[in-house]
Amino acid sequence: MSTTTTEKRPRTRKPTTTHSTLIIGAGFTGLGTAIKLREAGVEDVVILERADRVGGTWRDNTYPGAACDIPSLLYSFSFAKNPNWSRAYSPADEICAHIEDITDDFDLRRLIQFDTEVTALDYDRREGTWTASTAGGQQYRARTVVLASGPLSNASFPNMRGIETFEGKKILSAQWDHDYDLTGKNVAVIGTGATAVQIIPEVVKKAASVKVFQRTPGWVMPRVDVPTPKLAQAVFAKVPAVQQAARNALFLSHEVAATGLVWDTPVTTLIQHVGRAHLRLTVKDAWMRRQLTPEFRAGCKRMLMSSDYYPALQKDNCKLITWPIATIVPEGIRTADAIEHHVDAIIFATGYDVQLGGPPYPITGTAGRVLQEEWAGHAQAYKSASTHGYPNLFFTAGPNSGPGHNSLLVYVQGQIDYAVAGIKTILDKDLVSLDVRPDVQAKYNESMQKRLKRTTWMSGCTSWYLTKDGFNGAMYPGFATQYLRQMKNFRAEDYDMVSHGARRLWNVPAAQAV
Repeated sequence: MSTTTTEKRPRTRKPTTTHSTLIIGAGFTGLGTAIKLREAGVEDVVILERADRVGGTWRDNTYPGAACDIPSLLYSFSFAKNPNWSRAYSPADEICAHIEDITDDFDLRRLIQFDTEVTALDYDRREGTWTASTAGGQQYRARTVVLASGPLSNASFPNMRGIETFEGKKILSAQWDHDYDLTGKNVAVIGTGATAVQIIPEVVKKAASVKVFQRTPGWVMPRVDVPTPKLAQAVFAKVPAVQQAARNALFLSHEVAATGLVWDTPVTTLIQHVGRAHLRLTVKDAWMRRQLTPEFRAGCKRMLMSSDYYPALQKDNCKLITWPIATIVPEGIRTADAIEHHVDAIIFATGYDVQLGGPPYPITGTAGRVLQEEWAGHAQAYKSASTHGYPNLFFTAGPNSGPGHNSLLVYVQGQIDYAVAGIKTILDKDLVSLDVRPDVQAKYNESMQKRLKRTTWMSGCTSWYLTKDGFNGAMYPGFATQYLRQMKNFRAEDYDMVSHGARRLWNVPAAQAV
């Protein structure tokens, strides 16, 4: 006699309430959006968060040495500054504490539905509402949605030959296993990017041996990470204008750096001279310096900020491996020179599942169109915030909004302001839909791609900014001040609008009326 078991699926509970706004994600962006919406008078806000606490990527990334590579004074919202940063570059736990403080200071915790992972978003054209389905079987309905989960919110082990055969410990940087003690172990680190240069110095302190497997060297700039004097913290707390002045100075200095990091100019060459000087002063061995010297222009890949990465590579228990990895074997890693490197653990600092094609769940807009299908390979939006066919939906960290030289939160604050302006337009005009016009979107993206051709990101290197066919849907080709200027200007005439009450039309043919 045989029995069969049927997997029980969570029962879907249909929404009975239509909220003004759903925000997906309770990291910096989601919380900042909620703050600005409430300041604008929008109180009916629900934040859906898949984890059991706030924090986003800073909650998830707890690897040794995790810290921000942007100065602390710039890594906060202007409307929620932290005067108490302990260092010039804040560690992850301190950033998480700041996010928790924001949540409590602005009374946001009551808006958040924790342990609520969104699995689908569907638009109802007739009602002008979005429905978010969740892994727990609940559904949430709202007139507007803000996607605030970010493009670097998921990570997984890379698709490497033989990875499933390794008999030791596999550790993913974004999902660090704190129960595994690296003390006295033989460790391999795959990757030499922004995460790896923070992890490697810490692992070298504990492990018996560390082998760093490098595919491509990056430009490394010294990071002057010093404690913030208590006097400075006290002044920032008592006289916020002083902290704002210091923040403005840092912002402008980073804007100047754009002249060499965003565009290939003589300033780019100057930055490379600084990088080479840092390498020459820090690394004694000439052959190692050659192995660590990039062959691409500064700015083409993400710049690396570290003053302890090069010293760590020269420790007696650390070795840089530049031969390509042929396969992972049960005992460790075999490189293309046929040498097997036997290790107890492999740390994969290989980056994230970058979501340039949208979130990892289906988003269905008008006429059954699916965002992931339309964005496959060539993600496009208007001002990185709106995409035709997906009315009342606002993106943060959307296409062509990535900074190459300044704080991400500066850009995010502009995106939040734009989303709030769009949401207020929908609610104040009682709109069924606010949908960016296709001609406006096409013209904007044509301009973006034309401007991108002149940037360092398109100067010949391979990076996660580019798709396999070389399309750049990630970065913004300009100054942060230019980006913020465009986000302050919400133009209703750039959108097709349909009134909810009178079915009155703006900028839209009558045939499209619902």
